[in-house]
Order: sequence, then structure tokens, then C-alpha cells
Amino acid sequence: MRKLASIQRIWEIAPIEGADRIELAKVLGWQCVVNRGQFRPMDLAVYFEVDSYLPIRPEFEFMRASSYRKTDVMGEGFRLKTMRFRGQVSQGLLLPISLFSELSGDEELGTDVTEALGVRKWEIEEKATTGGTVIGTLPIDVPHTDETRVQAEPELIGDFVGLEYYITTKMDGSSHSVSLDENGFHVTGHNYEYKDDGKSAFYELIKRDDVESKMRAYYKEKGLKLLTIQGELCAPGIQQNRLRLIRPEWYVFTIRIDGKRVGLKEMQHICDLMKLQMVPVEEVGTNLPLKYPTVEALLERADGEYPKGGKKEGIVIRPTEPVFNERISAALSMKVVSNKYLMKNEDE
Repeated sequence: MRKLASIQRIWEIAPIEGADRIELAKVLGWQCVVNRGQFRPMDLAVYFEVDSYLPIRPEFEFMRASSYRKTDVMGEGFRLKTMRFRGQVSQGLLLPISLFSELSGDEELGTDVTEALGVRKWEIEEKATTGGTVIGTLPIDVPHTDETRVQAEPELIGDFVGLEYYITTKMDGSSHSVSLDENGFHVTGHNYEYKDDGKSAFYELIKRDDVESKMRAYYKEKGLKLLTIQGELCAPGIQQNRLRLIRPEWYVFTIRIDGKRVGLKEMQHICDLMKLQMVPVEEVGTNLPLKYPTVEALLERADGEYPKGGKKEGIVIRPTEPVFNERISAALSMKVVSNKYLMKNEDE
């Protein structure tokens, strides 16, 4: 699970030109605007990531004017998003450990305090037109599709040493998956499985492209136990339709066979066989750390536009053949979300 709140070390403090009361604190691959003099280099602090939903408590009340939200699904809280102060991007929140009675002050670097502080991930409710009627949680072979942001784990760059990698476009939509197992055919969104009752735009797309019958044929031919295809549903009405599509489209980014992620070439082969669209492959190469040695270099690489002109969300980087990574306890993969995209779109 993603560490939304954790103990991290501030490795640099930098002034902000023209600002007397605030300065920049560097933590992991992020930078946060903090009160001047609040921290010193090498201090430990509680770092709350962007997309955190903080509970109502006195320590966060200073955020009420800018960040308070109340929804039927999430309830009340404070949503953390990328913000700008005096021309500087602030990516998360840093607060002293001493503010929180739940913490002893002896926590080690990297300690996950998400649950202890009641922090949740901000979720935008899926619209009825893109989801449907919920009939359960995700099936066993459909993992959540949250990729680790490189800013949260900069060391992941070094984990690509000696590996062939590929970069795909991060499509701006809603994660949807289909799977086959001994219990039948499943259609899911980011968090739930949906019923085929005429209320799901994704079900309609699956029927339009005859995906179920293609999957059943492949499943039977190969004698599989599990087959899962995950992708991004992009369409008018989803995430401002930044791809500027005129009809729903589904872009495959992961295929799992019998519980294991397949490599790039096999995924391309299966998509060709089933006539499914893959996320665009922008680059294939070797020695990623030599070409993109820093978070800043990858952020520059992530900038761009979709073919019809909308601001691109970013990129996803993976080895061409899956490699388990102990740092994230999953197959090595990371996303780089464009700062230009974040500043333009997070208020929408």
C-alpha cells in the first residue's frame, strides 16, 4: 500500500526569492513550501503526499480555506494537492513529528504513519456512466493500479541499472479491468466489480469490441487459470476528456497470465491478437539512470501533449520483462506525473 504519510528526512532547505515567511524544503524527490525557520537540513518530519485526504483535527485546520472537502463517499477532510506559492510548486505537506501525540518521536526514517494519523487516499467518485452497479470488491487477480511516483521513491531510478526499459504515455482517464477465472468473467473499475445491467459505459465498450469472447478463446486455447487485462478508460465525460475523444476508448497497460504480469512483447502480441489498443509506447532503451539520472530529468521527459493537444498527464516506466522490486514489494514500475499537468488540472 502507498505510504501517504511517513517519517522522512529533509535533505535541503532553500530560500524563495522575495519571500520572508516561507522557504522550500526538499524531501525524497519532492519539494514543499514550509514556514521559514520551521525546519533545518537533516531534520526528520512527517511528510504527507499529494492525494492524501487528512482527517478533521486541529493540526490541519490551517488548511481549511484552501483544502477542505466534503463528499458523500469521503466524508469531511482536507485534500492535499499540488499548489503554488510565490511561483514555487509545493508537492505535499511537511509537519513536525512533535505535533502528533500518536507518534513517540522515536520512529525510524521511512516509518509509515498513514493509518496511525487517519490519513486516506483522496478518491474521486466514479460516475455512474463509467462504472455501474457495484456487486463486490476487486477479484483476487485484479490488483489496484496505483503506480509509485518517482518523486516518492527516487531510488527506483537506480533499480533500472542493467535492465531494458520502456516508456509509455500515462493516459488520463479511469482505470478499468476485465478478468477471467474459474468463477467467470469480471468487469471492474478502480475499486469495485460491476454488474452487467445496462448502467456501465465500460461494459458497453467491452461488448462493442467483443472483448469477452476474444478473452475466452485465448483462455481456453492456452489452458489458463487466470487472465486479467487492465487498462485506462478514456472518454467524453471522464477527467475533462483531455485526449479529446469523440467516443470511449480503452488503452491496455497490463496483462496478467496465471497471476503474473507479462512482458512488453507478449503484451503487444496479445493486444494485436485480440485487436485491443495499448497505451502508446514512447521509448524503448537501456541504462535508464544514464539517460535520466534524476527526478528532474524524468519530469522534463514527462512533459508534453496528447495527439489532439490536451496536456499529457505524464509517463510510466517499466522493464521490458517484469522484475520484482523489493523496494515497492511489486513488479518494478514507476510513473512520472508532469508538474505542468498537475498545476493545470488538479483544481478541476
